[in-house]
Amino acid sequence: MDAILFDWDGTLVDTLGALYRANVEVMAAFDLPFDDELYRLHFTPDWRLMYRRLGVPDDRLAEANTHWLRAYENGYESELFPGVADALDRLAVAGWPLGLVTAGHRSVVGPQLERLGLADRFAVTVFGDDLPVHKPDPAPLRMALETLGLAERPGATAYVGDVPDDMIMARRVGVHGVGIVSALSEPATLTRAGADEIAISVAEWVDRAFGIMLADRMPHAPAV
Repeated sequence: MDAILFDWDGTLVDTLGALYRANVEVMAAFDLPFDDELYRLHFTPDWRLMYRRLGVPDDRLAEANTHWLRAYENGYESELFPGVADALDRLAVAGWPLGLVTAGHRSVVGPQLERLGLADRFAVTVFGDDLPVHKPDPAPLRMALETLGLAERPGATAYVGDVPDDMIMARRVGVHGVGIVSALSEPATLTRAGADEIAISVAEWVDRAFGIMLADRMPHAPAV
């Protein structure tokens, strides 16, 4: 692998509970039905599309987003999943450029990166408000590859994410998709969406794949 790119929410950081609680408040304010089953059924990283699916009128999407931001910022702090910091350290020390491609807006994810000590960890960051399109559109991932100078060889990059739209985006770009099982996905749904491999966590995937990837990066001895 030439580089490894990550999703944020539900992949590196345990924010899914906070995201869900904020959405509960939004749906209650709009007097719309909402529960875990509906969330899993309609979830997509494109929040506008998800809210449309849940019944929010187009002319009130901005209002819903303002309400969500207010609810999310009212004390919903999140932490890295166990082993993530060490896993990123191992990859960085071994020389892999790391990147972040997230549907989260810069104003939301940026402070989390600072608080969790990861602001300088990534060679490239693409946030949900950097482009007018969202996952599973391939543009955010292509933007990251272009920044890293890897647009011509996408197959040498891995994208690690926890929902089907992550894997659909990876497949459309031609990168190696690593599906992380989360509250919003199961192995079968990630595989159907195009994941090349499945792991229960980022830490587990790095433990499993690190030696293989490291061996691939080392120059091979000439045949004698």
